[in-house]
Amino acid sequence: MSERRIDGYLVPPGIEIFERGWLSANTIFLFNSRDSAGDVSVVDTGYCAHEQLTLDLVLHALQRHGLPTLNKIVNTHLHSDHCGGNAALSKIYPCDIYIPSAEEAAVADWDEDLLSYRNLGQICPRFEHHKILMPGQSILLGQYQWQILGAPGHDPHSVMLYQADHQILISADALWEEGFGVIFPELWGEGGFEEVAQTLELIEGLPVSLVIPGHGKPFTDVAKALSVARSRLDYLSSDADRNARHGAKVLLKYKLLEWRSLDMAAVHEWIAQTPALAHVAKQLNMSLEEFSSWLPQSLVKANAAKIYQGNFINID
Repeated sequence: MSERRIDGYLVPPGIEIFERGWLSANTIFLFNSRDSAGDVSVVDTGYCAHEQLTLDLVLHALQRHGLPTLNKIVNTHLHSDHCGGNAALSKIYPCDIYIPSAEEAAVADWDEDLLSYRNLGQICPRFEHHKILMPGQSILLGQYQWQILGAPGHDPHSVMLYQADHQILISADALWEEGFGVIFPELWGEGGFEEVAQTLELIEGLPVSLVIPGHGKPFTDVAKALSVARSRLDYLSSDADRNARHGAKVLLKYKLLEWRSLDMAAVHEWIAQTPALAHVAKQLNMSLEEFSSWLPQSLVKANAAKIYQGNFINID
């Protein structure tokens, strides 16, 4: 296999990064490059609408490296864009699924309220977990040991994975090159701003040469990314309504990426039936009817969507 360099950093053998567009989080494929019978793992499996692509990516990687099967699926957190391919992969491969420890009961009972799917108006095929990720412990992925780090903020139960020997951080949605994921707990009145600040402080205290984020390309300038993230956090936390409006727009845009085009009546119905958006409307002192009208128009004004002949249409 040809080597891959990212901004001069030589990615160690046995680590492949599948950079994916929205709706799916990036998928990391890890294997033992010295022993084809060794561990083969994937971190995060994308959104269910892209499950065939997930299956293809994993199959082709297995074939390319002469590997017999997939052993582990690891989810940094259980938002639908990170674990939507779990069910499809586990039907084909006899693999163990690892989830953050705090989500164990919710997955066992498949409580879609606790798992945020109903709250955020999203879908995820049901899957069974086998083992848990406990912050402070480590896990073998491919040929390397990775430390499990708690990373609350974007999601209260999220974890990151850190490979100390090669100074690689799988940051999920805790740190992107240009910010971080929506601070969802703040949308329904739970803490999130302080947790994001603490997670950024944790990252700053680590020697990190490469960050593999949940979305966007891997990067090496960690100091710059942290500076951008802190500036973004200051901007959002200084005005709770601003953060709420931002979160609502992201939720609708994400759903529109899945729909591509949808009748406006159905869009209004989805907004009205999504609890997180009802919380935002209340915070903004809008009636649900006013909010359901304002939110699509906010994407139109941002040139992220258009309304044509009664349909709400995505603009990439």
